[in-house]
Amino acid sequence: MKSTTLLLICTMVIALSASTNAQLLEKTIKKVGKKVEKEAEKRTDQKVNKGIDKAFDKAEEGVDSTVKGDGTNNQKQPAQQGKPKQGASATGEQPQAVLTWAKYDFVPGSQIIFEDNLQDEQNGEFPSKWDLVFGIVENANLNGDNVIMFRKCNINAYDGIVPLMKNSNEDYLPDEFTIEFDAYYEKYNNSYRIFLLDAKNQKNLDKSNNLSSRHFLRFDQNAADGKNIAKGFYPGFSNADTKSIPGWRHIAISFNKRALKAYIDDARVINIPNVDFNPVGFTVGFHNPSGNINGYIKNVRIAKGAVPLYSKILTDGKFVTTGIKFDVNQATIKPESMGTINYVVKMMNDHPELNFCVEGHTDSDGADAANKTLSEKRAAAVRNELINQGISANRLTSKGWGESKPVTSNDTPEGKAQNRRVEFVKVK
Repeated sequence: MKSTTLLLICTMVIALSASTNAQLLEKTIKKVGKKVEKEAEKRTDQKVNKGIDKAFDKAEEGVDSTVKGDGTNNQKQPAQQGKPKQGASATGEQPQAVLTWAKYDFVPGSQIIFEDNLQDEQNGEFPSKWDLVFGIVENANLNGDNVIMFRKCNINAYDGIVPLMKNSNEDYLPDEFTIEFDAYYEKYNNSYRIFLLDAKNQKNLDKSNNLSSRHFLRFDQNAADGKNIAKGFYPGFSNADTKSIPGWRHIAISFNKRALKAYIDDARVINIPNVDFNPVGFTVGFHNPSGNINGYIKNVRIAKGAVPLYSKILTDGKFVTTGIKFDVNQATIKPESMGTINYVVKMMNDHPELNFCVEGHTDSDGADAANKTLSEKRAAAVRNELINQGISANRLTSKGWGESKPVTSNDTPEGKAQNRRVEFVKVK
């Protein structure tokens, strides 16, 4: 009897245990199933989100590249624009860069009158080396570079800025001078207007006292013109072409007694042999027809022209140039330096008896040893570029002096710029 009872109890316990396990198993399966379902949904959402993020990233990259220029090397290169590729008008393809600088003949003046590379400027403040004519102008940062931003300017009035000069109410532009700056274009029809007169301090020198009659140069992204000056176009453009890419342009003006030339990047767009006015000062302003785009400029330089470089060799046995420029703390030659380099190449081809030691010099910023090394690398870079242009290597040597041979004080931006120079010393 006891055995039967025990057996019955064991059977009931096993049955109950099996039933309980079955219920637990069923609950566990349901619970695991829900977790699996949730995890599947979670992973699916993650994949979808990643796909969305990538799509937005690409869209943002497209916006960034539009704002910055070409989106890749806009920090060091000119705006990627110019002559359209074949078939561009039919396909709607944007014009692409054709910047060779091979025929660039702009040679800047050797004595710097005014220099502003915007070093140490405070964002949001008014540019410290300038005076305001009218409008809203302040320091800003664009793609990592300090720039002067024109927030609101009406170019048809007394708008823009003028450099702070000691003799600003007098004619401070010599008979030979050059003006250079970099200008950012977000749209093709934005324009920067240069008045060769100080609109704030030289009104006594303007007999007409009428801004519209003053002589000026206007630079669009792909063209330049001015008062009584016919419009000249960047190669590949023949009208107000909307096929343009936002980015930087290097603007340059050369004046020699009566002759005036103007350049956009690597191309000369204006060449007037005999102008009918006397440049006395400098005003720069920005005009945007739509009214909702800012203008930006940087690296402004005004320099006094010098006698032809070959004449300096005959009299001094060398010539000095500040027209060969480099990236900050680097030995990379800037494209706009090619005007001076092309001049030297032509000179050496025309005079095969000339041999040079290319000597590099820096300002006093930084450590002595680092400056000497930098000057050596820069001098070697210039020598190598001349060799690349066809000059025999045995006609050229190079040497760096660092900051050890200043030609003027390093107390001002103009002095520092004058000391950052390359000298071509004649050797036998």
